[in-house]
Amino acid sequence: QVQLVESGGGLVQAGGSLRLSCTASGRIFGRNAMGWYRQAPGKQRELVATITNGITNGGRTNYADSVKGRFTISRDNAKNTVYLQMNSLKPEDTAVYYCNIKATLTYNYDYWGQGTQVTVSS
Repeated sequence: QVQLVESGGGLVQAGGSLRLSCTASGRIFGRNAMGWYRQAPGKQRELVATITNGITNGGRTNYADSVKGRFTISRDNAKNTVYLQMNSLKPEDTAVYYCNIKATLTYNYDYWGQGTQVTVSS
């Protein structure tokens, strides 16, 4: 079993920044995407950003339109860690943010973290 542990959430004012980190225990095999999803009260869980594993640490990235230009996802494959740098935070970014790693080719694993709360005040 792979365990994902998130950190970095908290309370910030609008316009502020946070950096989320998520580290996976054990080895991660094959092609995969690591990413962040969020769920606000009464809302469906939505994709925030994902990043695939390439030859180097950074692969192809995908962002929700609502966070493009403000959030940056990155990963360190040697550490099995994915980061989400969040700048220019808005109150509508308030949600529980969940880390995810999902196989994209040969394997079929799909692991989730416990989530970390991000609250952006007006």
